[in-house]
Amino acid sequence: MPENAENSLIAPAPRRATRRARQPAPETFDPRRGPGGIDIASAEDLPPQQPSGGIANGAAIIRAALRNVPAGPGVYRMLDRKGDAIYVGKARNLKARVQNYTHPLGLSNRLRRMVAETTALEIVVTATEAEALLLECNMIKRLLPRFNVLLRDDKSFPLIHITADHEFPRLTKHRGARADAGVYFGPFASAGSVNRTLITLQKAFLLRSCSDSIFNNRTRPCLLHQIKRCSAPCVGRITPEDYAALIEEAKGFLSGRSADVQAQLAVEMEAASTALDFEAAAMLRDRIRALSMVQGHQDIYTPGIDDADVIAAHQEGGHTCVQVFFFRGGQNWGNRAYFPSHDRQLPVEEVLTSFVGQFYDNRPKPPLVLLSHRLAEQALVAEALSLGGSKVTLAVPQRGDKKKLVERIAATAREALGRRLAESNSQRQLLDGVAAALGLAGPLNRIEVYDNSHIQGANAVGAMIVAGPEGLAKNQYRKFTIRGERDKAEEPDKPVEPNGIGGDDYAMMREVLRRRFARAIKEDPERTSGAWPDLVLIDGGLGQLGIAQGVLDELGIPDVPIVGIAKGPDRNAGRERFFIPGKPSFSLEPRDPVLYFLQRLRDEAHRFAIGTHRARRAKAMGQSPLDEISGIGARRKQALLHHFGSARTVARAGLAEIERVTGISKAVAKKVYDHFHGAG
Repeated sequence: MPENAENSLIAPAPRRATRRARQPAPETFDPRRGPGGIDIASAEDLPPQQPSGGIANGAAIIRAALRNVPAGPGVYRMLDRKGDAIYVGKARNLKARVQNYTHPLGLSNRLRRMVAETTALEIVVTATEAEALLLECNMIKRLLPRFNVLLRDDKSFPLIHITADHEFPRLTKHRGARADAGVYFGPFASAGSVNRTLITLQKAFLLRSCSDSIFNNRTRPCLLHQIKRCSAPCVGRITPEDYAALIEEAKGFLSGRSADVQAQLAVEMEAASTALDFEAAAMLRDRIRALSMVQGHQDIYTPGIDDADVIAAHQEGGHTCVQVFFFRGGQNWGNRAYFPSHDRQLPVEEVLTSFVGQFYDNRPKPPLVLLSHRLAEQALVAEALSLGGSKVTLAVPQRGDKKKLVERIAATAREALGRRLAESNSQRQLLDGVAAALGLAGPLNRIEVYDNSHIQGANAVGAMIVAGPEGLAKNQYRKFTIRGERDKAEEPDKPVEPNGIGGDDYAMMREVLRRRFARAIKEDPERTSGAWPDLVLIDGGLGQLGIAQGVLDELGIPDVPIVGIAKGPDRNAGRERFFIPGKPSFSLEPRDPVLYFLQRLRDEAHRFAIGTHRARRAKAMGQSPLDEISGIGARRKQALLHHFGSARTVARAGLAEIERVTGISKAVAKKVYDHFHGAG
């Protein structure tokens, strides 16, 4: 049977199976609301037999489920013995689709493996197949079942926001929900592309970018006005009417009417020059140049494409790269490359089908999407994307400028995939080199590096970074807030400090490793998820290495290799020494690529730990003891600080004095007084 629909899109659902339907299928489809899962069958419904596992057992579970599977459209998900979704699919006829899995001989190797791991089946009934497609996409993104095509990069795209709640609207970058009033333009492919556009708009239209609080407190123009990137409305250098005209010009430019805006500016420049107002003419000339700079940098542009996304894919060696280019208002607003995870046997058409559904699951859709390949169910995908909004057209150009544009973007995808594969091969060579240099057996697929950061014990944090065959896996980085939980068995007489474990680096490392591996044992005791490290790298010498070894021995984990990396004399890079339990310390050759690789990992862990510490410290600096008192909001806090001058003075004040503060009732004053004096 074709695997088109099975490799499409998903949505959230309960993680555990139940033996009976707990709620009817939803009459109104809402992909944002969690679906009402209906468990059709599980291993418990079958006669006693060997433990769940094996293709025959999986097929029997699915066969037992068919008694309750309806013949209408909906979404089904396969669960493993832990209750986690391993596959999500949609179907126009659920009963017919699920029945196909009861005949393993007709399935691909990938689907045979999936059936062998299935111990339960859940379904959600929908009104139409298009709704099932949307629900499938949403589920895949939330549950990440490993037998589906997965789009792991789900970051939102930045926008340009022109506010509407002020006499002089603000031009700013925005990311996230469009909750504030105003006009939004985008998406832009990256923060860099939106920042470049913002600078151009400031030069061309002289719009303010400062916050309202700064705007309201200015007494003289800021630096942006001096460098001709703001008209200084904060100090009255421009009238509201003239500023409103600039806003309309900026909206016209972002909406695709850049030629009209430039023509109007050219007319105004000519009129100013004729009137001998050369200063105004020069300013208009600079604005025209700024707009021309934007159009001059449109290296990929095709006339006739106003608002559209162009999605092109290239597949090679079982890997796929998908390039997405954004065109809005006739301008190219950048591109981004994606490398979805999928089975190596899937054709590019099926991968692209799954990608499109997941990509637009929570993003605004343009009216036109140009594709490099025809989707497996293109008409159905177009119908699903058009639900609840304007019509979305999916097209594969066959001739003309649009076809040339798609081919050019497909070539960009081919080049990006080539670089990715080359980097992956180089990364694998480095990982194999690390294993050889450290005397480790077997391939290294996951290296975890640990470091701590604090200042005299304050705002202490631990950090873990992860590296593998694809490079740094930043989505698997972890931060640990040091709680200061001393081991009473080791230090029964040492009191716990009020603020934790102070500057004890050993205690911090012990806490971080104990929390990380205790959780790993609890969540994945059989190490089947790939989240267990093949090597633990500790930033430190024999002391830190001994702590790490002690934690793993305590938890009963004797087989995870641990290596300490310590800076050499005078902390010079290139003279690091490596410490392995039971072996003498050693150094690598100064020009060894493996040494550079390990240095980069150590430095990345250090950077991540310091960045986390600085963020916590900055947050702590902005906090006040008054924030800890329930019922004290921003206004009461401001009233107390305005009356007393500081939180320290509030803490020293008597109850009667606090009651005299405007806006503070006797009950609130008693609460404040009790907080600082330990009453109640």
